[in-house]
Order: sequence, then C-alpha cells, then structure tokens
Amino acid sequence: MTAAVTSVSERLLRETDRPSAPQLRGDLGVWFVILLELLTFAILFVAYAFARNREPAVFQAGQATLDLHSGALNTVLLITGSWCVARAVQAVRRNAAQAGARWLLGALLCGGGFVGVKLGEYAGKAQAWADMGDNTFYMLYFLLTGFHFLHVAVGMLAIVYLWWRTRQGAYSAHDSHALETGAAFWHMVDLLWIVLFPLVYVLR
Repeated sequence: MTAAVTSVSERLLRETDRPSAPQLRGDLGVWFVILLELLTFAILFVAYAFARNREPAVFQAGQATLDLHSGALNTVLLITGSWCVARAVQAVRRNAAQAGARWLLGALLCGGGFVGVKLGEYAGKAQAWADMGDNTFYMLYFLLTGFHFLHVAVGMLAIVYLWWRTRQGAYSAHDSHALETGAAFWHMVDLLWIVLFPLVYVLR
C-alpha cells in the first residue's frame, strides 16, 4: 500500500514539473483585431511601395521635407513605452500592483510625447495637407501616419483605463488577463511604427 501511494505521488510530482504548454496572453478577440490591423497596414505598406516605385521623384521630394529626427524620437518613445508596459505586466504578475501602475504611467508619458511630437510635425505641414490631393506621397504619408496616430490614441485610452484599474488593485498574479490584452495591443502599435518609420522616413 505504501509503495502504491509513493508511486502515485512520484507520478503527480513528475506531471507537475512538466512545462506547461504555451498560452496566448490576452483576449482572443483582441488578437483577431490585431491580426486584422496588421493585415490592413500590410496592404497600405505594399500600396506605398508600389506608388513610390511609380513616382520616385515625387516620393524623394516629399521624404526630403520630413524631419528624420522627429521620426527617430518617436521611435524611441514608442519602444520605451512598450518596455514600460512589459514591466507593468511583470510587476503585476509579482503582485506588485502599485509598481505596475507606475510603469503604466511611464508608458502614458511616452505615448503623450509621441502625440506631441507628431502634432508638431503635422502643424508644420499645413501646405502639404492642402496639396495632398495632387501629391501621392503626401496622401499616403497622411493616410499611414494618421491611421497609426489613431491607434496610438486608442492605445493610450486603454492604458489610462488599465492604469486606473491597476491602482485600484484589480489585477494580480492570478488575474492579469485584461492587462495582458492591453499590452498586446500597445506592442502592435509599436511594431507598426517600427515598420512605418524606415519605410516612410528613411528608405529612398
């Protein structure tokens, strides 16, 4: 009898020690939205590349008017914001909700910095906006960056909500599903900019 109990205990311990299968973090519905958004941006990126191949002179002239430093700064801001969100999730998984809230606040500051820099860039392109209908580069520039800007705004609203709920202690190591869902969306926003920045600002 003792041997049988010991055998069962050893088997249970072995099963417990096995690594668990990888699990998708966040809400499945949001992942479908993310895949749809990635597909939409992929189509826009292909359209941009095709148009640039057809009108290289127009695109070179338009790209020359862009502020590379502003684009680079926004890249740093979004990558830093993603890092802050990742640290927030890690903190909550350690049941350090207040530390997680502070990291989310850092992500919000980075997102706010991105918005400020981008609005400043748009303000300097009032004439380009007026000429958008006659200039393929500016039409695609405003379409791509404006669509991405909208995603940044939505992501920031989500982080504001998550920050508020995290401060209230709504998330913990046993319940971080909503936080992981918001983090997945924000990482998508960051990934899209990492592709958009070199495509629109750098590549000639």
